[in-house]
Amino acid sequence: MITIVASTNRPDSSTLKLSKYYQKLLSDKGLTANLLSLMDLPSAFIQTDMFGKRSAEFEPIQKLITDTQKFLFVIPEYNGSFPGVLKAFIDACEFPSSFYDKKAALVGLSSGKYGNIRGVEHFTGVCNYMHMHILPLKLHIPAIHKELDAEGNLFQPDTVKFVNEQVTKFINY
Repeated sequence: MITIVASTNRPDSSTLKLSKYYQKLLSDKGLTANLLSLMDLPSAFIQTDMFGKRSAEFEPIQKLITDTQKFLFVIPEYNGSFPGVLKAFIDACEFPSSFYDKKAALVGLSSGKYGNIRGVEHFTGVCNYMHMHILPLKLHIPAIHKELDAEGNLFQPDTVKFVNEQVTKFINY
């Protein structure tokens, strides 16, 4: 099972739009991918789902994560790194069953010119600690507002080319 994690809780985010684009690409290649937006986390998950506690609202999310074998994390840049809600989410999930020895692909995006290079590397360290296997082709998409059209599709030829290459490698990974 594949799950795409839109790694922010920001409403109407480019992260969610890009995540849906990846979901459509995988669907076009005959694969079903779940989409988990961190906007869908229970509003009080920090109080109810940390340190071994589990709320009824978080249980289906935990089951999705436990059942997933491959993750695709779409990670926006927040203050030179990845969003705190992503780290809190990772910390709320059961260890080691959630991520241990599973595979992941990483995509960074930003409104600036570096595409969250630093945040993706920071998150790579977290993934390594959890014994995740990271696809070597990590993408960094800068100036995301210039990459997505009104329907949420990538249209810049180089970006489309590299995203398609990453998706193909991710499928075969």
